[in-house]
Amino acid sequence: MAIVRLTGSDRDIQTKAYGELKEYFSILSDRKDKDITYKVHTYGCQLNAADGEKLSGMLEEMGLKEAGEEDVPDVMVLNTCSIRENAENHLFGNLGEMKSAKKNNRDMLIIICGCMMKVKENTERIRKSFPYVDLAFDPQQLHNFPVLLRDSIASKKQLINICSEDYIAEDDFFPIKYDRKFRALVPIMYGCNNFCTYCIVPYTRGRERSRNFDSIIDELKALEQRGFKEVMLLGQNVNSYGAGDPSGKTFADIFDAACDIKGFSRVRFMSSHPKDLSDDVIDIMSRRDNAEKHLHLAMQSGSDRVLKRMNRPYTIEKFMDIADKFRSKVKEGSLTTDIIVGFPGETEEDFKLTLDAVDRAKFDAAFTFQFSPRPGTPASKFEDPVPADVVTERFGRLLELQNRYAFESNQSKVGKTYEVLIEGRSKGDANVFTGRTLSNHLVNLTLPPKGTSAAIPDKVYDMSGDMLEGLLCDVRMEKAKPYSVEGVMESIKL
Repeated sequence: MAIVRLTGSDRDIQTKAYGELKEYFSILSDRKDKDITYKVHTYGCQLNAADGEKLSGMLEEMGLKEAGEEDVPDVMVLNTCSIRENAENHLFGNLGEMKSAKKNNRDMLIIICGCMMKVKENTERIRKSFPYVDLAFDPQQLHNFPVLLRDSIASKKQLINICSEDYIAEDDFFPIKYDRKFRALVPIMYGCNNFCTYCIVPYTRGRERSRNFDSIIDELKALEQRGFKEVMLLGQNVNSYGAGDPSGKTFADIFDAACDIKGFSRVRFMSSHPKDLSDDVIDIMSRRDNAEKHLHLAMQSGSDRVLKRMNRPYTIEKFMDIADKFRSKVKEGSLTTDIIVGFPGETEEDFKLTLDAVDRAKFDAAFTFQFSPRPGTPASKFEDPVPADVVTERFGRLLELQNRYAFESNQSKVGKTYEVLIEGRSKGDANVFTGRTLSNHLVNLTLPPKGTSAAIPDKVYDMSGDMLEGLLCDVRMEKAKPYSVEGVMESIKL
């Protein structure tokens, strides 16, 4: 599969499409005597979230306004994920509900993009069962969205465009509408070359391709100037950044350069593969004050036999060596992971080895999944599935064990004071704010009674959640819960 880097001529083509779409939506707005609105509904991972921010930015470049939470938009974009089967079920359920909305607004546009569109069965289902979907395209076509949307509108027919090439576009190619005013998602590479037997990503996101190093650094500096306090460096496997590139730049070079930018209080990254994580990255996490002390390292199974069937090229001892090195070097660092239960052929002995590994690693948190076969992957054809009731029972045992270690991790914070980056007000209680420590522990915090702390100015009590979002504060941890810690603000940096 060819990898194509976008050029100036590609920008010219997009610019022309933007102009034509602005004119179309302006005419539509005048006819309806209202703003033309959009929504982007994103499923899945942080890379999908970054794509969603670009889609929103492009739609606003066309002159559209974001619809209210309860409003039906004129342009609905479903940015899909194909990692889990329930995400697909959710999508097609939502599509069914949109049929009546489309009938009520004949100008409404329904657009589907993202990883699900790389699965032929899904696009064929859309073609046959959902003729009111106007446009469907895959992740490699994100840069081409304005052209595809223009062509779909002009043809007045369903357009399904799936690409056979892997494109790479620098982020300055896109207008981006960031979801959070304090955090910027920064993809540094796309695609995956690992071909784990259970994973659809190499087929949906394509081969690994890295962005230009200087372009990434320029973008990070621009984000600092805009006031962002936190950046998350993204890739399916960030640690393989630059592999084979003649410049010789590695992920450690990007990570260290990002930490050099003084305006960033937090520099995070997702995700890491055990086979590529370097000692240099762990060293940076240990010595840089603004490097997040959190490593997400997907273990998947504690059984070497299962890991081999998964095409995960490491042993559990190799994994534990990395975990032990991280624990020893990164003070109060948190270690999180992914674990799959019920992979085809998993025996009770294999599963007990996974429980043993969890006991040994004592993960601060884990994303645990019951195996879900994805069409097109080797594991979907394995002929030794684990019975559903056995998977459910094992999953329960794993959750019970992991929840105990997660609670112990949170309990270890109680009685101490930590710096927390405020992310906003809690959805459940307007008097509670949420944030995270440098080790990525979730904190729900309250303000002490007004006037009781000289370190907290009175004006803080009148500030909205949006105004406090992105500020750093010191929080005294008072109570641990299974998935969070509760605390009281002691001081704040305005």
